Amino acid sequence: MNYKLTKYACYVNYLIGACVFTLPSMLFVTFHEMYGVSYTLLGTLVLTNFCTQFIIDLVFTIFGKKFNLSLTLKIMPMLVTVGFLVYALIPMLAPQHAYTGLLIGTILFSVSAGLSEVLLSAVIAALPSDNPERDMSALHSLYGYGVVTTVVLSSIYLKVFGTANWMYLAMFWGIMQIIPCVMFFLAPIPNMDLHNEGTKKTDKNRYFGIALCFLCIFLGSAAENSMTNWISSFMESALQIPKAVGDLLGLMVFAILLALTRTWYAKYGKDISTVLLIGMIGASVCYVTAGLCPYPIVSMIACILVGIFSSMLWPGTLILMEEKYPGLGVVAYAIMAAGGDFGASVAPQMIGIVVDNVAVSSWALEMSGTLGITAEQIGMKTGILSASIFPILGIFLLIFIKHYFKKEAKL
Repeated sequence: MNYKLTKYACYVNYLIGACVFTLPSMLFVTFHEMYGVSYTLLGTLVLTNFCTQFIIDLVFTIFGKKFNLSLTLKIMPMLVTVGFLVYALIPMLAPQHAYTGLLIGTILFSVSAGLSEVLLSAVIAALPSDNPERDMSALHSLYGYGVVTTVVLSSIYLKVFGTANWMYLAMFWGIMQIIPCVMFFLAPIPNMDLHNEGTKKTDKNRYFGIALCFLCIFLGSAAENSMTNWISSFMESALQIPKAVGDLLGLMVFAILLALTRTWYAKYGKDISTVLLIGMIGASVCYVTAGLCPYPIVSMIACILVGIFSSMLWPGTLILMEEKYPGLGVVAYAIMAAGGDFGASVAPQMIGIVVDNVAVSSWALEMSGTLGITAEQIGMKTGILSASIFPILGIFLLIFIKHYFKKEAKL
């Protein structure tokens, strides 16, 4: 059977679906100014996004065999459409309940995002291929290109029509989900292990190895999504860079580097555990530099470079798991998606809490006079600095992982 359309449907869904993660973070400052939403509550939207995905991952892990895979893939994009319509219409029609609309909309499109992360990687892994690592890396590289597309089109729209009309932009991205929906209706779906057979065959050593991969994808996702969700606000508030410039030179270039690095690995990459270790080290240096450096241009460059170093931390862990334990099935991908979503929910929320608490602290007020910047700027820089804990822990974990798998290979 020819699964070319199936592969393209997965690719298009990943490309267009990037708006779910990108557009909300671009509008954080707009929500803060238009509706008075605190940074902690903005972080809660990110937490809700990834916690919803985490719950979907767990449900799929436990009840995967109850799902009709073909039907789930077909309706999955339409949940994003409904979610973005709610996300836009409630704040527009009832501004006093704006946050409620944002929260409900986030839950709806996050259900689709959770299903996408579980199923799309599993579908690509199940398709016949001469180079499955290339296909997996190519799939995840499209997320970066999707972020670039979202940033460019959204930035142009917001510049021309103003941030006050953000809701029509959200509707546009919701309607765009019809494209992958139609493609999945036309594409054949491969037979896949939905009954946990792969994981049933694992021994205790493999369970421990999968647990290590779970921790790795948790820390890697935290390192990537901390910057993805806060780079726009950090550049606008902490570095005082105009929003359009910050989005185009910050979030967009970040996404380009993330996508290009994944594309490079798809063509030339090897020794994934070493790539992951280098990524954690580089991300740690960049976070510390962005948080501590007094020069805005250097901090901006450090933020952007996180795109290179964090690019393979999520897909690379999937490649590592498949390399060490091939044929684990959909449930294993659901477990990995749960780890990634858990990291992506905890880290941005932590940053929001740090920003709000530091910004109103007496320490920040005192330091603002000394450093010549506002307490909010200090809060933002402290929040970004705090995120360095995830890749730093990832360094130690990957050193252990390399040692563990080398020892396991000798058994």
